[in-house]
Amino acid sequence: MAALKTGTHQTLPRASVMETLSFFSSVVLPLLGKGVILRRPPMVELAQRLGLDGRALRTVQGLRDRHGEGPLLLPVPFHPYALILVPGHATRVLAESPEPFATASDEKHAALSHFDPHGVLISGSRERALRRPYNEAVLDTPCPEHRLAERFLSIVEEEAARLVSEADERGELDWGRFASVWWQMARRVVLGDGARDDHALADSLARLRGDANWAFLHPKRRRLQEHFFARLEEHLQRAEPDSLAAIMATIPAAAGVEPAQQVPQWLFALDAPARATFRTLALLGTHPVKRARAEAEIASGSREMPFLRACVLDTLRLWPTTPVVLRQATADVEWENGILPRGAGVIVYTPFFHRDEARLPQAHRFAPETWLGSRPEDRALIPFSDGSARCPGRNLSLLLSSAMLEQTPFIRVHSRRL
Repeated sequence: MAALKTGTHQTLPRASVMETLSFFSSVVLPLLGKGVILRRPPMVELAQRLGLDGRALRTVQGLRDRHGEGPLLLPVPFHPYALILVPGHATRVLAESPEPFATASDEKHAALSHFDPHGVLISGSRERALRRPYNEAVLDTPCPEHRLAERFLSIVEEEAARLVSEADERGELDWGRFASVWWQMARRVVLGDGARDDHALADSLARLRGDANWAFLHPKRRRLQEHFFARLEEHLQRAEPDSLAAIMATIPAAAGVEPAQQVPQWLFALDAPARATFRTLALLGTHPVKRARAEAEIASGSREMPFLRACVLDTLRLWPTTPVVLRQATADVEWENGILPRGAGVIVYTPFFHRDEARLPQAHRFAPETWLGSRPEDRALIPFSDGSARCPGRNLSLLLSSAMLEQTPFIRVHSRRL
């Protein structure tokens, strides 16, 4: 349904003030506390101990049960939001991005501009039309396998061998060491071997991402940002063979693309598969039937690793690394139940769609089979978003994650502290 161009003033179903306060206290504040851009481990642990994720899910389910399909207007002063409550509406929002549902929402721009001021996710429609194709060209978005897959798989194998050796010596595999090895691998893939041990680059990005957690409330650290991009440019200028940086050097960029400004998003986005891979490692260690199937796939020498990829995808369903998909209406938009006004925010709370037991029999259990074969029937399962704003690095992320799982001995590691 296209943006409305008539003079009608019918409005969407409206939440009460108390319901709006409940949504922000139960859903939004815990998300902000845990860190939207850079996770705060103590707050994540506290949220888990207090069961805040379950509370947030029940809050949204209650709004759906009371108000029906929605979208439900949350009457926030000066900036109303529409909460999406049914899969069909979520699908529509993603399919009709970036017009009339802009990806560059005010909130997203305030956060990501701390470290990625000209990235595609917060670009206006004109710049986005230039930058999105460039991102897709470097990341080989349409291809099931990246053109440098062989090299990337060898990098994963080398880094995983170090990880396994250290885990054997220490008798455990913890997140800190896994994350360190993952980021060494990621920097080699994106920037080349010369960036493997550039911890200063990683630290600068982490500090900027920490600022991004505060969005509007934290001033921009221009000098730190300049230092980060200067160091990043050094790696990009080297254009080391068999890296994404080398591909960038071969692709002409039109004025306005800002190639270097696209790279922080790639580095940031690789945080999600790191967490998903580690969680999948733990899940395979505690689900013997699934582990046996993974073992058989690895033993078969399958290049595609469909089951391991399905395991990662279902981990992302259970613990989405992008728990809120935000859009902003660029025009008045007509829905079955009323009109969404221009400028209003749109909220797709992914844990609600991924774990709603009213729709999904597998809501709270590890079910990789959901992702095997054709696309899941439920189009609101969106671990990498969807539509024209679907993550351009989806296939690359799944390649790296499944390869790391293949190389990491989850059979032996599962009994250790994960």
